[in-house]
Amino acid sequence: MYLDFASIAIFLVLGFAFVLIGLAVTGLIRPHRPSRLKSQTYECGEKPEGPGRVQFNLRFYLIAFLFVIFDVEIVFIYPVAAVFKDFIASGHGLLAFAEIAIFVGILLVAMLYAWRMGALRWMNDLSVSLKEKAS
Repeated sequence: MYLDFASIAIFLVLGFAFVLIGLAVTGLIRPHRPSRLKSQTYECGEKPEGPGRVQFNLRFYLIAFLFVIFDVEIVFIYPVAAVFKDFIASGHGLLAFAEIAIFVGILLVAMLYAWRMGALRWMNDLSVSLKEKAS
């Protein structure tokens, strides 16, 4: 029983050893000359200015979340699309198409709801909030 897992244990030990030996060797041969300039934050070649924490507009996260939802939708649809010919050959093509249509329909309703609630508007709400701040 234990011999069945011996190859896995040996593989894990060798993997960890390879990483640790690599880190140790590079730590020994690299030059170590710290300076104040090297300790600064590197931001695309620009000198850092202002605080490191910036508050982003919450709409950015909502748009990113919607993107992830529709990206994951493709992950769920692709396997069905890849074997759709087999579904048709076995007589289940209409069922597979209906299931995918319902899935896309639910996501479409969710997107229309988000659109209707103004979740996809960016600039209009920003200009309104700037006017409110000015007054």
